[in-house]
Amino acid sequence: MSRKYFGTDGVRGKVGEMPITPDFVMKLGWAAGKVLAKQGSKKVLIGKDTRISGYMLEAALEAGLSAAGLKPVLLGPMPTPAVAYLTRTFRAEAGVVISASHNPYYDNGIKFFSAQGTKLPDEIENAIEKTMDEDIRCVESAQLGKASRIDDAPGRYIEFCKSTFPGELNLDGLKIVVDCAHGATYHIAPSVFRELGADVITMGCAPDGLNINDHVGSTAPQALVERVLQEKADLGIAFDGDGDRLIMVDHTGYEVDGDELLYIIACDLQQQGSLTGGVVGTLMTNMGLEVALAKRDIPLVRAKVGDRYVMELLQEKGWRLGGENSGHIICLDQTTTGDGIVAALQVLKAASRAGKTLFELRSDIRKFPQILINVRFVGDHDPLLSASVQQAVRDAEKILGQTGRVLLRKSGTEPLLRVMVEGENEQQVRQLAEKIAAEVTAAK
Repeated sequence: MSRKYFGTDGVRGKVGEMPITPDFVMKLGWAAGKVLAKQGSKKVLIGKDTRISGYMLEAALEAGLSAAGLKPVLLGPMPTPAVAYLTRTFRAEAGVVISASHNPYYDNGIKFFSAQGTKLPDEIENAIEKTMDEDIRCVESAQLGKASRIDDAPGRYIEFCKSTFPGELNLDGLKIVVDCAHGATYHIAPSVFRELGADVITMGCAPDGLNINDHVGSTAPQALVERVLQEKADLGIAFDGDGDRLIMVDHTGYEVDGDELLYIIACDLQQQGSLTGGVVGTLMTNMGLEVALAKRDIPLVRAKVGDRYVMELLQEKGWRLGGENSGHIICLDQTTTGDGIVAALQVLKAASRAGKTLFELRSDIRKFPQILINVRFVGDHDPLLSASVQQAVRDAEKILGQTGRVLLRKSGTEPLLRVMVEGENEQQVRQLAEKIAAEVTAAK
């Protein structure tokens, strides 16, 4: 069926505009409640990031769920993967996260997790959309859901994260800068690394409702680079606003992205004899990762861009490790969804086992130059249908031959066309990307 509200990662938009309005979110809570109430326990966990609009949307969701007869359980500010984990451990019917991830504070979104801590199946999301067409009908007063709060949620999740790091290892003597993007990990991540023995220097840990992802975090790593160099730290770790993405920085100030982190984790798992199958990447995964993994006889397959599609392919193949170059890494041997803190611990585990620095571990992979240009388009026209854009792509592919790629794809959350060109020669790659981007801009 055609979807009106759900995208690849829930419902998202600008606060105050459809669909991120209090009335819509209340009805979304009610519709989700009506569908989920047929399942069993009736508990639904609600977590949020640190955006100021989270208070308003949390109240709206709570009202809608209660009206449907479900019991809202409030977690307060919590990383997205923490909500997935706690949904499982509390045997809840579902988990809901109020977050727009790496977007600015004026955006927000709603995404759901199943009782198993995974994204809702398509059929459940479709059923919720269908129920949205009905009028709200409140259950009888005696059946209204009663809200409650879990006060020790942060501590529970901290202990879970630590449990994914071997008990015989520690981070003693390691100086780490941790950047929480003024987001949902601000009261979680520093404690995890400190309690494992690291000397932790924090940044992006003072959320005020408006500064989430503002020149800090995994989407703006330059601040972390500067801090790592200033503090002469061993490495830096940056999360995005809801804590499901990760970027690291080595002691030289080099940004270690999701592709390189996947390589490090995969190699460690292979050495331990616990790598199942291979690695799932996406259409954006750098060819350098594919080449480096092939040298170790580790297969790589590509899914469409988006953690939902990475997860689908992992489940289809029965593999356990996958992710995106943006730093959304899924370690199914540890948890059920992308988790920045858990992924960082797997990298640190690899470094500890190998007795190597992050700089040494990432030096084994040589990334191909990859240029990504985001081109904003307006109106109803589709730039992908433009003859001039299609011709520019064909010309670029002919020039690159077998040693490069061209990929054009639309953003799932914004009116952007992402133009990616990859090849061995950076100057050539940049010129080709800019030419295609210019054709996209000119397309009407």
